Amino acid sequence: MKTADVIFVRIYITESSHMLNKIVSYLKNEAKIRGISVFRAISGFGDTGKHTASLVDLSLDLPLAIEFFDSKEKIEPALEHLSGVIKHEHIVCWEAKAND
Repeated sequence: MKTADVIFVRIYITESSHMLNKIVSYLKNEAKIRGISVFRAISGFGDTGKHTASLVDLSLDLPLAIEFFDSKEKIEPALEHLSGVIKHEHIVCWEAKAND
């Protein structure tokens, strides 16, 4: 099986940050990342406090995780741009292999 070296990125935000559409638009239209996934968590905590969903209270401030990967040449400028609008500690990345 042929593989390609990629960088995998995960960004953590909350719904109330109202950053999701801005980030997705940038990654799609400017950075030309091949694709992303967004996951909505049911619970989480961090520097913005505890966020949780229950059957009684459907919170609109749940944690979101945005994941994407691409070549190093595409990811590095995207990370530079994103670190200007997102706290750097909310962005994690690692090297990986993808099927080519």
